[in-house]
Amino acid sequence: MAVTEADAAAHVLLTERLRLRPLARDDAPQLHRLINDWEVARNLGSVPFPYTREALEAWIATTAEDRAAGRAFHFCITGRAEEHPLGVIGLTRVGPDVARVGYWVGRRYWAHGVASEAVARLVGWAFGTLGLDRLVAYVADDNAPSIRVLEKQGFRFTHEAEHDFVSRGGAFPVRWFALTRADWLAASGHGSPAGDPLSLGEDRPLVLVSAVALIDSDGRVLIARRPEGKALAGLWEFPGGKVRPGETPEAALIRELREELGIDVSAACLAPFAFASHAYESFHLLMPLYLCRRWQGTPVPREGQALAWVRPQKLAEYPMPPADRPLVAMLRDWL
Repeated sequence: MAVTEADAAAHVLLTERLRLRPLARDDAPQLHRLINDWEVARNLGSVPFPYTREALEAWIATTAEDRAAGRAFHFCITGRAEEHPLGVIGLTRVGPDVARVGYWVGRRYWAHGVASEAVARLVGWAFGTLGLDRLVAYVADDNAPSIRVLEKQGFRFTHEAEHDFVSRGGAFPVRWFALTRADWLAASGHGSPAGDPLSLGEDRPLVLVSAVALIDSDGRVLIARRPEGKALAGLWEFPGGKVRPGETPEAALIRELREELGIDVSAACLAPFAFASHAYESFHLLMPLYLCRRWQGTPVPREGQALAWVRPQKLAEYPMPPADRPLVAMLRDWL
């Protein structure tokens, strides 16, 4: 599901050392100096050399339009403490759920991990906030450092081709790479099931989570999209959370709904419906699902998550964690 225009425009992405923010006209002088370096420009397909200040300012102006339209999201890379530009990074949509990653960093900032840190942050935002399913990128065949940046973030080589490089005056061999949401999740230990789901093993603890399908008067079900920074970010799920030691599943759910959505629910209004048992790579999840039609208050997102009221027949269109997906079919059939 795409991020709203307002969300995209407001986003400033932070890392331990960096700030990724929308580009501004005032960035042009410093970026112009950094990009008019043959060692930088030779690796950028659409950038001429030399690159005029007027052309750069015109391109910066288009980034705001692209962002507002959801076509592309470009960021100026700066330090956390200092605002002067270090380079540029961005995503350009090439399909409904696919975007191309592009980035460059001024030569004086090479070999300091700037590109790797920026790409890692952008990847998390792409999957966790934009809800994309696949990222692609191409790199000049002789650009070994940039290839290492992509491989470090889990991008896999897909094929070789040729691409026009304006600065080099024609076509040049490139390598294409791709990273899927599934591979990104698997790398975090939340991908496909591992091993026998009935055999936990010493290194896969049992995690008990309580969830609820809130059903409104129109028969719609509330689901929440996990925010950026959390495991399984960008996927939609039924509201709920972990059961703490000494809690019952109902008590945990009442607490979580108050904390996450600002609503009050009585245990008498929680009807047990089904449960999920799913083996992730690093733990085994057991999740009872309750039904609830009565609560006090209006659900509002309190922890950065997005909310959606969805018809049961449409739930399957929303990407969900593996543990939640079997519950969707049962819920659809029951409602």
